[in-house]
Amino acid sequence: MARKDVYNMTRHIGFLFNHEAAHQISHMAPMIPALAASTLGTRISVLASSQEQLDLVRRITGDVPGCRFMLLDTPKLYAALDRILGKVAPFKRVATLKANLPIFEDIDALVVPERTSLMLRQRFGLKHLKFIRVCHGAGDRDVAWASNITDFDYVMLPGAKHRDRMLELGLVRPDNSAVIGYMKFDALADKGGKARLFDNDKPVVLYNPHFDPYLSSWYDMGPAILDYFAGNRDYNLVFAPHVMLMRRRLHTSLSQKVVRWRHDLDERFSHCPNILIDTGSPACMDMTYTRAADIYLGDVSSQVYEFIAEPRPCIFVNGHRANWRKDPKYRFWSLGSVVENIEELDRKLARCRQEQPFYVQQQQKLFRESIDLQARPSSERAAEALSHFLGLETCTPEPIRKSA
Repeated sequence: MARKDVYNMTRHIGFLFNHEAAHQISHMAPMIPALAASTLGTRISVLASSQEQLDLVRRITGDVPGCRFMLLDTPKLYAALDRILGKVAPFKRVATLKANLPIFEDIDALVVPERTSLMLRQRFGLKHLKFIRVCHGAGDRDVAWASNITDFDYVMLPGAKHRDRMLELGLVRPDNSAVIGYMKFDALADKGGKARLFDNDKPVVLYNPHFDPYLSSWYDMGPAILDYFAGNRDYNLVFAPHVMLMRRRLHTSLSQKVVRWRHDLDERFSHCPNILIDTGSPACMDMTYTRAADIYLGDVSSQVYEFIAEPRPCIFVNGHRANWRKDPKYRFWSLGSVVENIEELDRKLARCRQEQPFYVQQQQKLFRESIDLQARPSSERAAEALSHFLGLETCTPEPIRKSA
């Protein structure tokens, strides 16, 4: 029997979470119970390369009847090498793929939030495997339009901005892409109101630098920014960088040929009563801080789009002196003020709430273009799009029951 016929019969769908951190999970996990509830005869396997990731997936999905949750094996030699190589490169991701080839051979379609998994087909020979990509984030950096997106069989996108750009570049076609919204908002359904992070009513600023060694404000200005807030008790500061910033010592940008060393955070900042430091807890990944903050302070992280779901003041730090005004990868810097030094930051903080009405319309417009939220949950739209692409037999879904 031809492999194509076997594929149509088995319908074994895998959801792979293979990263050093867990920040991609909430962008994809809500689809798992939605797919299980709306299809017939579909085997679903959830595969994770760390217990942290597996636990978070299960926390989001709850009980999913018939779904297998599996922690992928990493041989001891690979684990030992990762303790050294993983500080500067994603060694474990590739090693995990290679070590678990028999598991992937039994899967017909793999849903992933990243691009490293394509190596299963390109380097390890699993030609039968179909790859479905779910975007994790809605940002404007060049990585969002990477050329190897063409290697995916199907691409799920958060909004019209991404689909229009990818169609223009020839990265996707109308028949192998779909706008499905932003599943991370589905994961918020049971979170309740905003968290109260400090025991006062002073404005809360969220400083959210990226890890990219070329674009991030952290390497040249980050410590000075924290020092500014340590000496300015008029504001509360949440320092919650992209979770990968503190995961590695050495950060590289191959496209820009830039390498930066990430130094330790000065311990004195953790003793400031108006500064909350969080470099990787679940609160960094579940919108706790983007929902609770009054002012966003960042550079190129797509988390700003999560923040402006409710329009609020934004300030962007141009730490690398980019000529940004006509550069499309800085499009979201039109959502607020741009500063290049601490003196400008001080002035813009003082005025940003008064100037916010000027930016509200642009924030609303760019949010709608970037993240297409509808009355129907994004997870259900994603499950429907995947079912249609794979030709799965569908049914009227039962209400999804989440574990306590």
